Amino acid sequence: MGFKVEEIASKELPNLDLAIDPKLSWALCNRHIFPVDLNRASREILLRVPGLGTKSVERILRLRRWHKLRLDDLTRLRLPVKKVLPFIITADYNSRALSLDRPDLAGQLTPSQTQLDLFPGDASIITGQL
Repeated sequence: MGFKVEEIASKELPNLDLAIDPKLSWALCNRHIFPVDLNRASREILLRVPGLGTKSVERILRLRRWHKLRLDDLTRLRLPVKKVLPFIITADYNSRALSLDRPDLAGQLTPSQTQLDLFPGDASIITGQL
């Protein structure tokens, strides 16, 4: 993907945020690059879009030779649409309507951190009191 250490961890932020993916963290710090047009962006830029991996990018590059990518194509390519949407433009979708400057964007794109219940349901089962 071509990331350098300095791009992910800097002197200002030497530690990675464990709550979010490093690629998403980079994208949020470099919001001026986004949204990118899936039908025109280079391979290198597509690889920096959160939610797009090497296989997805290769499929996008192959598919866009034959027709312009639309939002429906993302579902057919089995891309994580919710994660990708704020960072892309397709033939029928423009994420500029969504504000990449929203402070809560990271929270909306990361799964919630909830503790799972080991014994869901009635607590009396655990204590042996029926």
